Amino acid sequence: MERLIIVGSGCAGLTAAIYAARANLSPLVLEGRHPGGQLSTTTLVDEWLDTEALIIASGASARYLGLENERKLIGHGLTSCATCDGAFYKNVPVCVIGGGDSAAEESLFLTRFASKVYLIHRRDTMRASKIMQDRVFANKKIEPIWDTVVTEYIPDEKGEMRAVRLRNVKTNEEQELAVACVFVAIGHDPNTREYRGKLDMDTDGYLITKNLVESRHPGVFVAGDVADRIYKQAVTAAGSGCAAAMDAEKYLSELESDA
Repeated sequence: MERLIIVGSGCAGLTAAIYAARANLSPLVLEGRHPGGQLSTTTLVDEWLDTEALIIASGASARYLGLENERKLIGHGLTSCATCDGAFYKNVPVCVIGGGDSAAEESLFLTRFASKVYLIHRRDTMRASKIMQDRVFANKKIEPIWDTVVTEYIPDEKGEMRAVRLRNVKTNEEQELAVACVFVAIGHDPNTREYRGKLDMDTDGYLITKNLVESRHPGVFVAGDVADRIYKQAVTAAGSGCAAAMDAEKYLSELESDA
């Protein structure tokens, strides 16, 4: 029997752990496959009803293309977050993959730094809202490349992104495009498979909370990207992790006073 279990070791989970430890709750942190963030799964989750309190901070995983050498290139010219990494690519060409609002927002943000932003989309029209499309098309730094997919990442001799190979889905014509970084903006998948049928979630699998971090089950709290489909920043995850730990401490104190 554990007083408090925290599922996840990203910003939300570790912040929750720090605050819970300061409250002398001795939390058990389940770190998942990647200590420090992203995916967090455990066979112990199904037994959450046998714990006094639980903080779910299992995060969301960015979707990538599944191409060769993809994992090796993440952090070396391949990323899913313009806000995080855009400033590292000043005065160089970059590309964004996607056609929704996220891709539009990433492209516009990157124009502050990059010399050129290629927006690569597999269709001939964007799925983004009209206002976002208007902003993209009005920005001279952004060049859309329609009906096109990325088939290969091409690194340089140091293992950094040098170019991408493109294929037109209508003509099958291929070309090489020189870019210093690839920003993949095709969405995220919340790591919530273990909680289906147990916790409320929206149609995309993000957990639904009330009062910021509360679930519909007493003693079960939610923090970070597992419930955040908008911001997905380290600071917002950490903030909700702090709130979840404080609410968990309050819940456990009330349990003790009622005993």
